[in-house]
Amino acid sequence: MPARTSRILVASDLDRTLIYSGAALALTMPDEQAPRLLCIEVHESKPLSYMTEAASRLLLELADTVRFVPATTRTRKQYRRISLPGRQPRYAICANGGHLLVDGRTDHDWNAEMRRRLADGSAPLEEIQAHLSATADPEWLRKERIAEDLFTYLVVERTLLPAGWVKELAAWADPLGWTVSLQGRKIYAVPKPLTKSAALAEVVRRTGADHVLAAGDSLLDVDLLQAADLGFTPGHGELADTGWTASHVTALPTAGVLAGEEILRLMLTHCGG
Repeated sequence: MPARTSRILVASDLDRTLIYSGAALALTMPDEQAPRLLCIEVHESKPLSYMTEAASRLLLELADTVRFVPATTRTRKQYRRISLPGRQPRYAICANGGHLLVDGRTDHDWNAEMRRRLADGSAPLEEIQAHLSATADPEWLRKERIAEDLFTYLVVERTLLPAGWVKELAAWADPLGWTVSLQGRKIYAVPKPLTKSAALAEVVRRTGADHVLAAGDSLLDVDLLQAADLGFTPGHGELADTGWTASHVTALPTAGVLAGEEILRLMLTHCGG
């Protein structure tokens, strides 16, 4: 087992970055050439999310070499459904930075700090939720959800979603201090002070890390990538669609589940693995 390089920290988004639903696998090769997949999430007794077996081995090696921190917009309940290979990470960022888990347990002091920041920096959740309920069309709306009393999202039928609706919502929400992100079948509305990078900064403070790698695919990952010394994005998702990048961020051409494998391989190479 390689010795842990304790001052390097790797923070990565999960969905559509390292792990993939069946609909997001995007395997374009013949079936007989497809990679072996490992199911890492079960929901309602059905397999839900996967990574390649090669990615699983790479993540095990990476987590043995540096400190690995999952950084997800998932709620704590949704995150706990995931069984990543290896031991449980010491730190995990959930609810887009609203919750910090330490050895799997909620750090309530951190959550209280984030709620103080939200009270000062954005319109109330109730106002945003009311607007979404009033403007979403039942023809394409499938579910409305409030996550951890921190932000809201819609589950939609993507093929029926009117062109421009998300952009109009984003323009309305921006002056109110909220960010809008379209990820697969979900439209997120998240207050701007609620960021993965805020929780990442707290983890860096606690661990003394002096070099950070990050990966993500959506607009909600931009602040995480900007806070890192080196970043990676897959060849799909909002960031690929909009062409977003930065000088220290490598935009990979690979899309789908194989992108997660490539991201881990590049991270491990950078960390000396």
